Amino acid sequence: MTDLPPPLHPAAYEAMTDAELLDVHVAGDHRAFGVLFTRHRDHLWCAARRYSVSPDDAEDALQEGMIKAFVTARAFRKDCAVRSWLHRIVANCALDILRRKRSQRQLVTSVADELTATAAPLDPMATLDLAMSMTGILDCLSPELRAAVVAVDIDGMSVAEAAELLGVPTGTIKSRCARGRTKLALAAGHLRPRHSGDAVPGTPGERSTGSRTTDPHSTDTRNPDSRSA
Repeated sequence: MTDLPPPLHPAAYEAMTDAELLDVHVAGDHRAFGVLFTRHRDHLWCAARRYSVSPDDAEDALQEGMIKAFVTARAFRKDCAVRSWLHRIVANCALDILRRKRSQRQLVTSVADELTATAAPLDPMATLDLAMSMTGILDCLSPELRAAVVAVDIDGMSVAEAAELLGVPTGTIKSRCARGRTKLALAAGHLRPRHSGDAVPGTPGERSTGSRTTDPHSTDTRNPDSRSA
């Protein structure tokens, strides 16, 4: 049985960089991983929540992600920041959960697809404020579209970073973002506004621009001479 390394002073862990903590964890001192998780817990929770449809799913994604990171830490290639690596693992776990539950949301997705196919052309970014609370409205997107929109428009990643995170080409990210933004705009009700001249006939306040209709029972109070003029 391999002896575990002796514990360090708490201040020693706190002074380490993320990469150093991960190295210490791989060497057998798993207390370092606990420090690493605590350091980035809030960020990872927010990431899990944005990629999930409910807090419970986000909790599951965060737990699954941290277990996966704990077990596979030795495979970390050090080609990105440790936090980015953890973010990617949690996001992918959230997407796996989302895909498993996708059948429960087929009706919502099909309605969004129909709206996209029938709506008039619009500029999604001109009608949608992506800084608003997105948790509920994101549910109309498929896991793939949701992941791309969250990564680029909410997490602020570049297209290249999102492509690396999700393991797809950059062109796919651009396409998914465009389709996702359109669906979000439609689902949010930001359709092309009705112009003032588009009033529905018969609605209150409508003014007729055609010929005047005379009410046979009305009383014309104008001067008789003006009528004959």
